[in-house]
Amino acid sequence: MGWRCCRRTKNIEKQMIHHASLEPEQKALEINLDPKIYGTFAEIGAGQEVARYFFQAGAAAGTIAKTMSAYDKIYSDQIYGPEPSNRYVCESRLYKMLDHEYDLMVERLVEDRPDNTFFVFADTVAAINFTRTIKGDGWLGVRFQTEAQGPSNDLVIHVKMLDGDNRLQQQAVGILGVNLIYAVFRYQKNHEELLLSLMDNLGGRVQIDMVRLTGPKFKHIDNRLLSLKLVEFNMTDVAMFGPDGKNLHASELLYKKSVLVVRGSFRPVTLVNEDMLKASFEQFKQESHVNPAKAIMLSEITLDNLRGGEEELDDQDFLDRAELLCAMGQTVMVTNCEQHHRLIKYLADYRTQNLTMVVGVKILQNMIYEKYNQNINGSLLSAFGELFNAQANFYVYPVLQDDEKHLLNAQNLPIPEPMKFLYRYLLDNKQIIDIKDPHPEFLHIYSKHVLDMIQSDEQGWEKYVPEKVASVIKEKFLFGYPCQRLEFAY
Repeated sequence: MGWRCCRRTKNIEKQMIHHASLEPEQKALEINLDPKIYGTFAEIGAGQEVARYFFQAGAAAGTIAKTMSAYDKIYSDQIYGPEPSNRYVCESRLYKMLDHEYDLMVERLVEDRPDNTFFVFADTVAAINFTRTIKGDGWLGVRFQTEAQGPSNDLVIHVKMLDGDNRLQQQAVGILGVNLIYAVFRYQKNHEELLLSLMDNLGGRVQIDMVRLTGPKFKHIDNRLLSLKLVEFNMTDVAMFGPDGKNLHASELLYKKSVLVVRGSFRPVTLVNEDMLKASFEQFKQESHVNPAKAIMLSEITLDNLRGGEEELDDQDFLDRAELLCAMGQTVMVTNCEQHHRLIKYLADYRTQNLTMVVGVKILQNMIYEKYNQNINGSLLSAFGELFNAQANFYVYPVLQDDEKHLLNAQNLPIPEPMKFLYRYLLDNKQIIDIKDPHPEFLHIYSKHVLDMIQSDEQGWEKYVPEKVASVIKEKFLFGYPCQRLEFAY
């Protein structure tokens, strides 16, 4: 007998997956020739491109029960029910399509085809229009069985299409749909392989910025980790999930909302982090132009922060941070947007309003000095305009100055002389705003020190973190908290 730590440590032997990419026609034919797989295609928008691949591949009668496309809204509502939001390229429409078509297929075919594993593929897509006011995006999903007469599972994604031509976007939807169906039947045992295969033959043409894999077959998979993998595999720059761990998409969560983004390491969440979150959100909701009922806060962790200078990501370290933030009721965003303007640009696509970024004063100083040093011989005005534009403003959280008695904040931050006029303009126009009423008594707390105390089993770390955080760390043995001893046999 022996002992082992319950907490999974970083897997230094982890290898990136490589797989031989098949052409969409080959994938469609392979599915068509599988006698067990049988299903329905329901597509709205961007043509019936997915079903077309299966028809053209040959032997489609062995796979396709029905194809349909209810383009007319009135006709579509008669089948799937109305959308209260009057938006048809949305998550709820996709699930209504999956529900209706899957129940109908099982009801009509289960007795005649008892040995088949059924599936429904559905999509609702808006391809780029002539005036380019619609850039092209959509929801795609597969409801599928992994065994005959077994329970169903769902794989649902949101896609942003990057081609500048309507026909090319239609083609991309077709390829992606084939990849989706192929993945659920061929890569069920490896979720990383499944994700990577969705981009087969689509390099640079689409971004997948939400994925949700649910059902009895996949109850062991933490969907928060799928969000991380989308960003890690460069399939998107931004992914997010809610306090319940459910993966979310900006188009559903943030549409016409006032958004506050708090960036941090949260390793672990300390009293400083809690103060920053609470103080900034209360101040944000009190702004005259913000409707508190439509205000939302996001806790952001960047990929660079997760790597911490290492080449490989530690999946469990990410999940530990996510566990604490979710326990505190936070909606979490993992991004590859080390530069703030990239995140601002992404969120602007979803008509977010009153976007505010929360940063520590030292981070603000680094941002300013970086722009200054990069553009000292060029256009400082242009460089500042990229960082501080009309789409967002910044809340600034203070730190203790070297004397440990006075606060360093946005008002007294040392700024290079050539930039003082521009900086003062930003302060006067409230694009840079100090957070009101912070708790200076917390400012001596540093996450790294608390983490070291936890991992070395040093007494007293609990007083530096919220009570809920301490409880979850101990209960779930997060961040190397003294390992639960479990017996195992060699």
